Amino acid sequence: MNEIKHIIAVASGKGGVGKSTTAVNLALALKARGAAVGLLDADVYGPSQQIMLGVPAATRPEQQGGQYLIPVKAHGLKTMSMAYLVTDRTPMVWRGPMAGGALAQMLEQTLWGELDYLVIDMPPGTGDIQLTLSQKARVAGAVIVTTPQDIALQDAQKGIEMFRKVDIPILGVVENMAVHICSQCGHQEHIFGEHGGERIARDYGVPLLASLPLALSIREQTDSGSPTVVSAPDSPEAGLYLQVADAVQAALTEQAGNAVQQFPNIQISDD
Repeated sequence: MNEIKHIIAVASGKGGVGKSTTAVNLALALKARGAAVGLLDADVYGPSQQIMLGVPAATRPEQQGGQYLIPVKAHGLKTMSMAYLVTDRTPMVWRGPMAGGALAQMLEQTLWGELDYLVIDMPPGTGDIQLTLSQKARVAGAVIVTTPQDIALQDAQKGIEMFRKVDIPILGVVENMAVHICSQCGHQEHIFGEHGGERIARDYGVPLLASLPLALSIREQTDSGSPTVVSAPDSPEAGLYLQVADAVQAALTEQAGNAVQQFPNIQISDD
């Protein structure tokens, strides 16, 4: 883990808001910008990145020395997921500490090598997994994913507050399913509400990284194992994910610059 420059947590307060879709496309967008990127599926109870990346169900990570795991390569990403370690019919009937232990093992015993970014697809909520991550890793920042719906926004607020309590900076908010555009007539409709992501970003003083549409193509591409950024790199949707990646890179660069500026200015004289 010492060879990983930046760890980015992609989180949400509740499930079903497109967090995993955002995580995989963010990782691929960062890679498209020339970075070395890893993706850790930390959703121990419901891992989905194996399907989204198109990794065959029988794939198992190779081991080194009987202790370390070799990441599974997919679309140029180094990846690790609980889905690689169990079958798709195996339920994780674990208490919180066991799930936290599984995350720590995947995080610390995977030979990631040199990475510019490790994107972590977090489980929904504010429980053991999130606390374990804050204790085990130096997280550079978190991206909060939400929909404009009031219920999702309320849970997203809890996620922001949780990361702030453990001193993890919020890099910004991604609003999913912001608008539905009819494929037949082009009519636009805000099914889940309007300007919700903009509102929560303003309330917490963090940037709104992007507002993504409720698009059939995004769902079809991730279900087929070829996410939007690689299957339709010139599409407007891929452009929005690249916009998120650029904003995240800029925020982390600024963060590193500010950290350097915090050192005292030492002068030595003969007096």
